[in-house]
Amino acid sequence: MPVSGIHCTLLHAVGLSVTDVDMDALLDDVRAYAQTVQPFTLTFDRPAVGNVAVEISGWPGRVFTEIVEALSQSMTRTGAAFKAAPSRYPHATVAYAADGAEDVDATTLKAALADIEHPVSTTVVADRLHLVEQWHDGAHIRWDPIAEVPLAGVAV
Repeated sequence: MPVSGIHCTLLHAVGLSVTDVDMDALLDDVRAYAQTVQPFTLTFDRPAVGNVAVEISGWPGRVFTEIVEALSQSMTRTGAAFKAAPSRYPHATVAYAADGAEDVDATTLKAALADIEHPVSTTVVADRLHLVEQWHDGAHIRWDPIAEVPLAGVAV
């Protein structure tokens, strides 16, 4: 996956499209909230094989979880009916399961990841939120950018 495809999902509102949400109200709410959140650092560790993806866990979880909760409340205030995906913890997804994934030997994949003989963790500064509309095309997760919302003290 290209670096531009790696992301850290805060809220995956399953079942919604941009036409289902009052985007102006949502963005006003999120922008107001974002100005109360200072940029923060996330550290991502080694990749691991999950149920439907290869993920890199991140920490700390506290600030991340607070943002997820606030975004969930913002979405709820729009009145749009949605289901939040269960991946409500800091992680970056490196690869998703797709057609044929049931044939992948997870043990072999885990061994290959364990054979990486150097540190692979990295630290990033989270200083903005991105709102996107995403979909799965059968092979990749795709998205169209809708808005970028800076955190407190960050220029647009």
